[in-house]
Amino acid sequence: MDQRKRRKELSQEIRKKIIDKHFKGKGYKTISKQLDVPVTTVAHIIQKFKIHGTVANLPGRGRRRKIDDKSKRQIIRMVTKESRKTSKEIQGELQAQGTSVSDRTIRRCLSQSGLHGRRPRRTPLLKTNHKKARLEFAKLHVDKPQRFWENVLWTDETKIELFAKAHQLYVHRRKNKAYQEKNTVPSVKHGGGSVMFWGCFAASGTGCLESVQGTMKSQDYQGILERNVLASVRKLGLSRRSWVLQQDNDPKHTAKNTQEWLRGKHWTILKWPSMSPDVNPIEHLWKELKHAVWKRHPSNLRQLEQFAHEEWAKIPAEKCRSLIGSYRNRLIAVIASKGCATKY
Repeated sequence: MDQRKRRKELSQEIRKKIIDKHFKGKGYKTISKQLDVPVTTVAHIIQKFKIHGTVANLPGRGRRRKIDDKSKRQIIRMVTKESRKTSKEIQGELQAQGTSVSDRTIRRCLSQSGLHGRRPRRTPLLKTNHKKARLEFAKLHVDKPQRFWENVLWTDETKIELFAKAHQLYVHRRKNKAYQEKNTVPSVKHGGGSVMFWGCFAASGTGCLESVQGTMKSQDYQGILERNVLASVRKLGLSRRSWVLQQDNDPKHTAKNTQEWLRGKHWTILKWPSMSPDVNPIEHLWKELKHAVWKRHPSNLRQLEQFAHEEWAKIPAEKCRSLIGSYRNRLIAVIASKGCATKY
C-alpha cells in the first residue's frame, strides 16, 4: 500500500490561482499539473468558491472547544475571586459540576484571558494600622510642591552579601550546560559573609556611604548621622534652612536616646509610616548598587566594601533626579491601593 505524503494547507495565493485558471477555461487536470496540486483538491476549491464565493477558510473548522463561553466565564470568576486557586482545584470543581476538562486546557483558557500564572511578589506584612498610617502619610504629602521633595535627604541601611543569591541572577545558556563554571553561582555557608551599609541621597545625587562594623546600636547610628548627614547636605547643595531628614522606623532610629539626640540637632525629621520600603526611593538605588557590585565578582569582604563605594559614586545624578521627580506617583499609588503595597 502506497504511503501518501501529507501536504500542508494551501495558501490563499494558490487557491486564488486555481480559481483564476478555472475562469480562463483550464481543466482540473491541467490546473493540477501546473500548480502541483491534487485534482481532488482543485475540484474541492472550485466547488467551494461556487457555493460560498470565497476560497478562505470557513468558520467552524477544527476540533470543537471543550470549554464553552459559560465555563470560561466561570473559570475566570474563580481565579478573580481567589487568585491562588490552582488549575487542579478548578478542574475538580468543574468535574463535580459535570464538566470534564484537563488542567492544561484550564491553564490555556486563563492564559488566553490574560490571567497568567506568576510567582506572587514578596511584600511587607501590612496590618490594618500600617495601611492606615501609609494612607494618611500619602494623603498628607501628595500635594507637597516638588521643591519640598528635592530638599529631602533620603537615608537607609542595606546588607550586601559577598555572593549574590542565585534567584536574583539570570544566565543565558544552552541545554545541558547548566554546570559550566560560567553558568553557576558559588554557594558557601552563610553566604560567604556580608557588609552592612548606611547611605543617603537626594534629588541632586548620592550622598555619603558608610560601612557598618559589627551590630549597629543606637549610639553607632548617631555616630553615622554625625559624620555623614551635614556633610551630605553640603555636598548635595540642599537648602540649609528647609532641608528634611528621612529615616524609617527601625528601633535604632526610634530609640529614646536617638530621639533626644536628634532633638538636640534641631533637624526637621520626616514622620515616616512603618513597613513602607516601597515609599522610599533609595530602595531602587540599593538594588542597582547590589547588582553593580555582584557583576564585579568580589572575592572577599574588603573588595566588596571597596566596590560598593566605587559603584555608589558612579550612580548618575540623572537617576536620582528621576526618582524624586516622579515621587508623587508613589503617593498616588498608595492612595489608590488604600494603603496596601504598591508596585514600587
